[in-house]
Amino acid sequence: MAQVSQADHDYYNGGMRKFTTESSVLISSSSYLNHAGLRALIAQEMLRRNGADLPNTAFIPQVAQILHEMEDMPTIIRLFEEEKARLPEFKRWLDRRVTSDFTVDEVKGFAPGTLGSVIYDFLANSGYNIDHFFQGMKIDSDYTFYLKERVFTHDIEHMITGFETNFCGEVALLSANARALYRYFRPELASFINRVGTYLKAKTTMKMGLYYPQVMPEMLEAEDIGSAQGKNWKVPLMIVCWRDHLDWQVTDIREEYGITGAPPAGYWEWTTAASQDPRYTDAPTAMAAE
Repeated sequence: MAQVSQADHDYYNGGMRKFTTESSVLISSSSYLNHAGLRALIAQEMLRRNGADLPNTAFIPQVAQILHEMEDMPTIIRLFEEEKARLPEFKRWLDRRVTSDFTVDEVKGFAPGTLGSVIYDFLANSGYNIDHFFQGMKIDSDYTFYLKERVFTHDIEHMITGFETNFCGEVALLSANARALYRYFRPELASFINRVGTYLKAKTTMKMGLYYPQVMPEMLEAEDIGSAQGKNWKVPLMIVCWRDHLDWQVTDIREEYGITGAPPAGYWEWTTAASQDPRYTDAPTAMAAE
């Protein structure tokens, strides 16, 4: 059995200093670590299996709410204003406040291959709800518009990028958005916008490494493809007004905004089952032949 030696402890921990406190509860210099609820959720979601009782998406609202409540909002609002002054596309998007909360009737009848047609198919046939987070929130500021519009456009980003709503499609979209956000915004605001994405990527990587090694090669490929695409986006897709593009062909939208390398339909479909219990060990024949 492998044994970590005292020499190993000394080498890696040699610079440690001990601090004392009169606090009767766990406390550190990190407000995140000090939050008992967040500590428990992150430990659970990084270390548990994706069982039948709890889907992979379990507790995302709780973690997002905690992170939201811990933000320094005056600083976030200041960053929004500074970036509005620096980035005309961002300012225009916020000033217009055009939402993408489409209904089936609004997107019915668009020509095949258009964004409107793709959204219609999604709303009519997928079973997903385009308004799936911050439900009931009133849009009354730049900040609340940003929160709601990111919810509305998440699934549209799946449609436009070719990163479908399967396990590796989600990973690819996370990677693409991270690349695009940090290219476009200053790091402080990009980190805020990508906060939940950072959590999702971390817990996903840990669980795949612990329990689902057969998915890890595909996950790494998804990260590479997503990062490559996101680096090419003209702007983060979150600030595109999709109502202006309903009658555009998806191929033309991709060309307009630098959306490259979209995988073919169904490319990662098998990875959803493979990343959940019961264990799924066989990649599909098409993947095995590549």
